[in-house]
Amino acid sequence: VQLVESGGGSVQAGGALRLSCVASGSSSHKCMGWFRQVPGKEREGVALIHVTGRPWYTDSVKDRFTISQDNGKNTVTLQMNGLRPEDSGMHFCAAAELVCSWTTKNWRYWGQGTQVTVS
Repeated sequence: VQLVESGGGSVQAGGALRLSCVASGSSSHKCMGWFRQVPGKEREGVALIHVTGRPWYTDSVKDRFTISQDNGKNTVTLQMNGLRPEDSGMHFCAAAELVCSWTTKNWRYWGQGTQVTVS
């Protein structure tokens, strides 16, 4: 599976960005997610979505971010509203073959990342 992210950029606090990830390839997956990483820190989960459509969010983004998917287009989207400086970082799209998990080692496929900067 190849994952390609788009939609990152620089915004002021309170602004919004929409990240998209397109998956291609032959492998099926049960979960897709968005993870964030800042220099010197471990990659952490932001939002996950199961193939059935059930979402999960890390506490800091609840009520601000929305993850959605279009299974027909193999696309997952993260709508980020009310952005804060602490939301900044490289955002990675990921796909897991079996389960949704906040543990990064359980994710097999990763995109190259897209930078989000909030000032």
